[in-house]
Amino acid sequence: MSHAHVLAPRTLSDLIPTPTERVARITRDVALVAGFAVLTAVLAQVRFHLSFTPVPVTGQTLGVLLAGTGLGWARGGLSQLVYWVVGIVAPVAWYADDSTGASIAEGWRVATGTTAGYFVGFVVAAAAVGYLAEKRQDRALSTSIPAMLAGTAIVYACGVLWLAHSLDIPVANGEANAIGYGLTPFLIGDTIKLLVAGSLAPLAWKATSRSGSSDHQR
Repeated sequence: MSHAHVLAPRTLSDLIPTPTERVARITRDVALVAGFAVLTAVLAQVRFHLSFTPVPVTGQTLGVLLAGTGLGWARGGLSQLVYWVVGIVAPVAWYADDSTGASIAEGWRVATGTTAGYFVGFVVAAAAVGYLAEKRQDRALSTSIPAMLAGTAIVYACGVLWLAHSLDIPVANGEANAIGYGLTPFLIGDTIKLLVAGSLAPLAWKATSRSGSSDHQR
């Protein structure tokens, strides 16, 4: 294995110059993790509620997928864990829920309530997408889209299973089921989000590659 290959960036965030001092490196990683947690919180405010389900339509999953592909498995997963935990104590609306921010009790209610499975899914999905990104699956559209699809499927799996448990309803059977409440109403929106994330990553890599080539030719 060549030295150049060892030093090659594994994720988009690795294109940011890495400080040589340990404290500076840690500060950089903390800023990246916090930044993507905030991005997810901002996208959570893009929301609307459906009358028949406790699960809102939001932009959160776009933040989850971008965190994974941008940061890698460890920092990506950590960013979503930070998002989940901070929402419990945040003094302002943080989750995609109009009542959060009033008190820790309200934050805890949302963090552990009917949609808690999705928060777990955010952490696992960001880590999974990040792992695939570190394996260079976000470099081309043909592999980036499936990686984002896998991340989205993880969010659904965790969210729907917990929703079924929390509401004491079947996963798929019967007139009222968790798939009907927590998956099918969101398929179109989440398909758009995974296509956006799956397209942005290869475009970003291509742009940085062209920029590097231009700098080298100067």
